[in-house]
Amino acid sequence: MKLYKTKTAVVVEFEDEFYECPKAVFGALIQRDDLFKTLLSYCVPEHRIDNDLEVLLKQVLPPIDQQEVWAAGVTYYRSKTARMEESKDSGGSSFYDRVYEAARPELFFKSTAARVVGHQALVRIRKDSHWSVPEPELTLLISPNKKIIGYTVGNDMSARDIEGENPLYLPQAKSYTGAAALGPCVLVLEQPISKTTQIAMIIHRNETTVFEGTTKVENIKRSLESLVAYLFAEMEFPQGCFLMTGTGIVPDDTFTLQSQDRIEITIDGIGTLINTVA
Repeated sequence: MKLYKTKTAVVVEFEDEFYECPKAVFGALIQRDDLFKTLLSYCVPEHRIDNDLEVLLKQVLPPIDQQEVWAAGVTYYRSKTARMEESKDSGGSSFYDRVYEAARPELFFKSTAARVVGHQALVRIRKDSHWSVPEPELTLLISPNKKIIGYTVGNDMSARDIEGENPLYLPQAKSYTGAAALGPCVLVLEQPISKTTQIAMIIHRNETTVFEGTTKVENIKRSLESLVAYLFAEMEFPQGCFLMTGTGIVPDDTFTLQSQDRIEITIDGIGTLINTVA
């Protein structure tokens, strides 16, 4: 089932029907270990509402409350090779090779909830960057008890030239206003998401497709559970958190985003997150 945070209500989509969650507080809901069971309890005739997906998507907000957003890097082989290429002149390429093979993953803070934008909202490229790209990522919703309770689509906007200049510039390359997008919903499953789930990205410029690529969850080198374990190893998240799991889709080195580009990221079972570059 899918959980939507909208301007007026909390809505569940289940078996092609929509249900309102009366008096539900979104931020409290997405902390529950038994989220699937809780949402199922709302899927009864008296809570059913007349709606369709097109109308609903015009009302959605980012599916986040006060949770922090973290990210994992270099979890796909494609990401490793891209990071090594962009940082070769700075002498930092060996770091990415090492972390790809190491037991400990790369984890970094991405965004506060206040800086996260949602479906159909504007993302940004840094004014001091000349080489910026979107990074489509399966994003985990994790409860305070370290349980993966949902999945959403994430866009980890990145300034490749700034990160490539020096690995110590990673926070500036990754964390700035308009650099994180989530949505349009949270997919809540009884079982873990399938490893064959496809992630796809299309970038449009002036109604022309200038980039498209696909990958699958099974191409992530590390298990999702191991990423969560390292994130929570010495950290507590009383309200839960979101974790972007890395990207396996990286445009060629000649590509950089421009203002008004439209980014469409689709993950099977979840939906499509659309953002336009400011």
